[in-house]
Amino acid sequence: MLHSIRTPRPQDRLEVAARAARQFLEALGVDCDTVSTERSPMRMARAYAEMLTARPFELTTFPNDEGYDEMVVLRDIPVASLCEHHLLPFTGVAHIAYLPGDRILGLSKLARVVEMFARRPQVQERLTKQVADWLDEHLHPRGVGVVIEAEHSCMSLRGAQVGGAVTRTSAVSGLFRESHATRSEFLDAIRS
Repeated sequence: MLHSIRTPRPQDRLEVAARAARQFLEALGVDCDTVSTERSPMRMARAYAEMLTARPFELTTFPNDEGYDEMVVLRDIPVASLCEHHLLPFTGVAHIAYLPGDRILGLSKLARVVEMFARRPQVQERLTKQVADWLDEHLHPRGVGVVIEAEHSCMSLRGAQVGGAVTRTSAVSGLFRESHATRSEFLDAIRS
C-alpha cells in the first residue's frame, strides 16, 4: 500500500512558524501575552513568509523585429532580501541593462527576475550574479550589466552599527565585459 506524503498547506506552515516565533521571542524575554504583542508571532511568521516568497511569473520575450541594438536600461528597481547570515533585511535598488539579440524582454520581467532571486536568504554578491546569469541564459543578449546597491541592516542595526553605508556589487557579461566603452555607458546611465 502506498502512503501519500501530504505537503503542509500554507496556513499550516504559518501556524507552525508562528509557534516557533513565539518560542523564539519568549526565549529572548519578549512577553507575547500583552494586548500589543499577542498577535506578534503570527505577524512575524507572515512577514517572513512574504519576504521569502517571490511571486510566480512567466518570461515574456518578443522578437526583436526592428533589430534594436542599443542598450536597454532599467534603473532603480527596488530590492528587498534577507541576509542569509543573520536573516535581517537588506534593501536598495538594482540597475539592469542588456544589449538585445534576437529577442527583447517585457520590461516588468526585469523587476520580477530581481524579486525571484531576492526573495530567499541571500548574499548580495550571489544575488547580483544570479540575476545576470539568468538573463544571459534565458534572453541570450549580446551583453548584460547588473549593479545592486543596498544597505544591510545586519551591519547597521547590529555588529558594526554603521548606518547609511551602501554596498555596491556588479556583474557583467558579453559586451559589458569585453568593451570598456559599453561598460562605461552603462555606469553613466545609472548615475544620471
